[in-house]
Amino acid sequence: MNVSWVVANATEEELDQMCLSVTDYLAGHLGTPRSPAFLPVCITYLAIFLVGVLGNLLTCAVILRYRVMQTPTNYYLLSLAVSDLLVLLLGMPLELYEMWQNYPFLFGEGGCYFKTFLFETVCFASILNVTALSVERYVAVVHPLKVKHMTTRAHVKRVILMLWGLSMLCAGPNTSLHGIVVLPPMFGRQFPQSAICHVIKPTWMYNLIILISTVVFFLLPMLIISILYLLIGLRLHRERVMMPVDASSSFTSESISSSHQKKLSKRNLQVTKMLCVLVVVFGLCWAPFHLDRLTWSYMNMSSEEHIKIFEHVHIISGVCFYLSSAVNPILYNLMSTRFREMFSHITCYSSSWSSHSNSQVTQRSTLSLKKWT
Repeated sequence: MNVSWVVANATEEELDQMCLSVTDYLAGHLGTPRSPAFLPVCITYLAIFLVGVLGNLLTCAVILRYRVMQTPTNYYLLSLAVSDLLVLLLGMPLELYEMWQNYPFLFGEGGCYFKTFLFETVCFASILNVTALSVERYVAVVHPLKVKHMTTRAHVKRVILMLWGLSMLCAGPNTSLHGIVVLPPMFGRQFPQSAICHVIKPTWMYNLIILISTVVFFLLPMLIISILYLLIGLRLHRERVMMPVDASSSFTSESISSSHQKKLSKRNLQVTKMLCVLVVVFGLCWAPFHLDRLTWSYMNMSSEEHIKIFEHVHIISGVCFYLSSAVNPILYNLMSTRFREMFSHITCYSSSWSSHSNSQVTQRSTLSLKKWT
């Protein structure tokens, strides 16, 4: 390489960059290797990780261990827990590592594909599971005569497998747009240390895919879910108003039937309330994630103000994204008597209970199962 020719034809900016060390040159183009917010974000993520992994493992354990917990509704919650565990066990460490060392990306092109595919798949699987769960609740409450045919265990398992297959299929387009990007050579120097996992295809393709995925896998499902829970609420309210009041104290067949209907309505109301809160929390936690993607897609990258705004949005969306994977077991424990009992069993808090008490709990849970289905 003719150095004198390069110096003679270089601009002043290029000459300044020529005198920089590799570290300073990379920092000028890619920013600092470590995120300034790494420490507070790391502490927050670790707290979410511990709560989320423990809670979702307990959720999976009680559903798989106790047959009484293996209801159609709980199968969807099991699938959602698996999705949350994938996010926490695989996605969170990758993101923390990237915040610790933004570049180079050490896992190669395969690691880049895996990372993108994982986040896209769990994103789609989570919203599809919540939507299917809402449909199941709608059928159970509004069309109870159809529930035995539409929510058998075999049927629910097939639906869940189809949802995961669809999620993986839909994760393909965005995954294919990503790859390893390095800074172009400068003055004969290569910069392998600048390798990052980034979009390598035309930006308009990425923007279009993000827009479509936001509408199809967030806005539209949340609209459908909102309508379903509105119809469920109206049905439960109508049942409550029309519920006959048993004034007599005698145990006639009518009073027994009325009592059973009241218990059934109460159970439906408890389950629906829990799932309704779950959906609201899910929507609040995932909205910043989709806003983050849309912001990155359509913001002006040359504007420092836009970049600063995006940095704050990105941090908030990350916390909310992982929080959504940890909060569900807490909701189950707070709002579901049966989950609370089973969590207590499996964590040995009830080891001092007598076998008679355990038998009573199991019988009560079995009766509850009949009321759920």
